[in-house]
Amino acid sequence: MNMRTQWPVLSIATGLAAGLLTGCGTSTDDSSGTGSSVVVGMSDDVLATDPASGYDPGSWLLFNNVFQSLLGFPKGGTEPEPEAARECTFTDTQTKVYSCTLRDGLKFSNGDPLTSKDVKFSFDRMLKINDSAGPAIMFPMLGSVETPDTKTVVFKLKYADATFPSKIASGAGSIVDHNAYPADKLRTDGKAVGSGPYKLDSFSKDKAVFSVNPQYQGTAKVHNSGITLKLFHGDQSALKNALLDRKIDLAYRGLAAADIAGIDKDTSTGKGIEVVEGSSAEVQHLVFNMDDPIAGKLGVRKAIAYLLDRDALVNKVYNDTATPLYSIIPAGITGHDTSFFDTYGARPSRAKAAAALRAQGITGKVTLTLWSTPSRYGPATDEELKTIARQLNDSGLFDASVKSVPFDQYEKDIAAGKYGVYVKGWVPDYPDPDNFTAPFFGKGNVLDNHYANSTITGELIPKTAAQSDRSATDDEYRTLQHIVAEDVPVIPVWQAKQYAVTRDDVYGLEYCLDASTVFRFWEISKG
Repeated sequence: MNMRTQWPVLSIATGLAAGLLTGCGTSTDDSSGTGSSVVVGMSDDVLATDPASGYDPGSWLLFNNVFQSLLGFPKGGTEPEPEAARECTFTDTQTKVYSCTLRDGLKFSNGDPLTSKDVKFSFDRMLKINDSAGPAIMFPMLGSVETPDTKTVVFKLKYADATFPSKIASGAGSIVDHNAYPADKLRTDGKAVGSGPYKLDSFSKDKAVFSVNPQYQGTAKVHNSGITLKLFHGDQSALKNALLDRKIDLAYRGLAAADIAGIDKDTSTGKGIEVVEGSSAEVQHLVFNMDDPIAGKLGVRKAIAYLLDRDALVNKVYNDTATPLYSIIPAGITGHDTSFFDTYGARPSRAKAAAALRAQGITGKVTLTLWSTPSRYGPATDEELKTIARQLNDSGLFDASVKSVPFDQYEKDIAAGKYGVYVKGWVPDYPDPDNFTAPFFGKGNVLDNHYANSTITGELIPKTAAQSDRSATDDEYRTLQHIVAEDVPVIPVWQAKQYAVTRDDVYGLEYCLDASTVFRFWEISKG
């Protein structure tokens, strides 16, 4: 992904973890869309209403609820299933021709019929516009889209890609009305015409209003009469106060640790607020510039891997709202492994770190700068890097310091090769191991760290991409992860948990927080 990176979803204060809930009641069975409306607060912005442009969590939240894709991710699942399509399948043995048949009776919210022409138009348009802030980057394999009839769509790929179904199941696969969108430029009026469970009634800087789409034909069963999404633009205090003052029914993404601690205290005095925990595939890594005169030395990278205490870091900085990560592919995703645990252990080892440095011919302290940017990855990022620096310095083997810069400068400096060690976060486009490996270790990787391994790029990534049975890729992904653990171009640090904080009369949040990253408006009810 074009590093669709964001803050950790939520940072919770020490002491709250024991009170976390795995669900917020049991959702009702009202699927008529006649339940109460729900007000959702979010700290992220929605940067686009046109799916040819948006490539951020806020925009994809809108796309996943207003637009249909041919396939979708079921609640709690990571394997795509038919949504606007009645069925989809690879029609060749080489996973290069993918055919879908549309459901009967599909219509857009404006009443226009949805046909194969609209599907082709949507993909052709996205690729033609090729917006720098859009998802076209996900489809270099797409050669052409053909429409033999009004209900059949055939995708012809330039090369084998078994993850193609997952890619079109994401927000990047949103289908737009060819009558309502220009073919060669973005729609800029803040309106949207889709065929999903909801209509976008209005959109402004601070609020988006959604009503139930009566034209919708698909798998979702709507449990409310509409959603109002209030946007707080990173103002964590305002988001907290809105929840406490009953101006919103639930808060999703971005509450600070101190604010959560206050909410927890208010809960004990009868405020009626609950914390809902779900799974997440968001990860964060330390990244090493392989051309750097210090970080480019294998012994230095291995020494850091031996000294990193993830448990202490997660406890101290993130108050156990994340979990230590010892693999490139996070838990819950096919191919998950513990290669860094197996290679470097769970507990720091000064002796092994010192040995790694000696093997590199290094006998004195290693002077090192860790680079951070809180404006993109959250205010805890600086403290995280400072904690890692202290862990390194406490060993007596390093003289590490931390520098923090604004995100725009951070990205420019990384691209220019100015940093030796820096932090990167990742929110996946789709819950497949390919999305945690090919962007990082494939050709032209998005980390800008000058790492290349011919076995990974020439054998493992092409072989896994061509395997339609994703569970059959375990051996290849295990090999890939062990190569990474030996070369250490990155060190996985943590995997986020996902949270929402809600009034106690709101239900269904347990179906909105899973590794697919799809926040399903239709599952939420209030009563």
